[in-house]
Amino acid sequence: MSMEPILKIENLKTSFMTSNGEVQAVRGVSLAVNKGEILGIVGESGSGKSVTSMSILRLLADTAVIKEGSIEFEGKNLIGVSKKEMRGIRGEKISMIFQDPMSSLNPLIPVGTQVAEMILEHHPERKKEDVKKEVLELFSRVRIPEPEKRYKCFPHEFSGGMRQRVMIAMALANKPELLIADEPTTALDVTIQDQILHQLRELEKEYGTSIIFITHDLGVVAELCDRVIVMYGGLVMEEASIDDVFEKPGHPYTMGLLESIPDIKQDKSVRLMPIPGSPPDMTNPPVGCPFAPRCPYARKICAQELPEFIELGEGHRTRCFLQYPDAPADEHNPFRR
Repeated sequence: MSMEPILKIENLKTSFMTSNGEVQAVRGVSLAVNKGEILGIVGESGSGKSVTSMSILRLLADTAVIKEGSIEFEGKNLIGVSKKEMRGIRGEKISMIFQDPMSSLNPLIPVGTQVAEMILEHHPERKKEDVKKEVLELFSRVRIPEPEKRYKCFPHEFSGGMRQRVMIAMALANKPELLIADEPTTALDVTIQDQILHQLRELEKEYGTSIIFITHDLGVVAELCDRVIVMYGGLVMEEASIDDVFEKPGHPYTMGLLESIPDIKQDKSVRLMPIPGSPPDMTNPPVGCPFAPRCPYARKICAQELPEFIELGEGHRTRCFLQYPDAPADEHNPFRR
């Protein structure tokens, strides 16, 4: 894995204009994805993680506005490129796997034809026979059995796991530099989920593709990712390596997410600890830390001011007043007891 970023987002702010007012979905996100890296973005529904990924590809609804910031991909700011140029980047340089393959695949066209069309869209000069061979090879790579037979099948003839493999084949058809996977395993059972995660890791090694993996499940992140970004209320709350986030989480929200992961070794009588409360209303986001109303360690300042990032170690930063050098060490501070 190279430490050279392939994607760099600075102070991204994306809002939706609705009849109820402006929904500030992303409120100043900065992050980088390195070449050959798998970056996990984790958070509850409504944290802004999917809107961040859709902003990268400019696949936002008509009501959405990117109000501020930059999205640099291979040195080019994607916010400023034309729609035509963006169409050339999507599927060629940056691909996406969505949560529900059935809504992404055309039910009236055989899946092999759909993957072939993805290649021909960007390389119309290619011969159809050569493209078909390439698609069959892709189907073998993602472990779709009997590729020749499956090439002619329609989406409804596949199981959920197999449809997701078709989507992975389609996303990899043009050997993209960056793959965005938005909760691709959420609707799958645990066995199929594990196979898909293993496949993504294998493909990352084989192609050297950088991957952004979006999920609400830290357990899945532990299986797959090199680094993780924790989002809440449209902001990055913590950024760390996988080891750091599991061994020494630096934010109460990350701690809450970890406590809600089921553990097979755990005593069955011990209940999982859900995070109490609800995510903030993004039409009127809090002025302070967005997690403060749900945080068991919140102090007065947490509701009044948004903390700046503090570095906890190499590549580990968090946005929490309890980590500041002048924070009191007592039983109400989990980081300074």
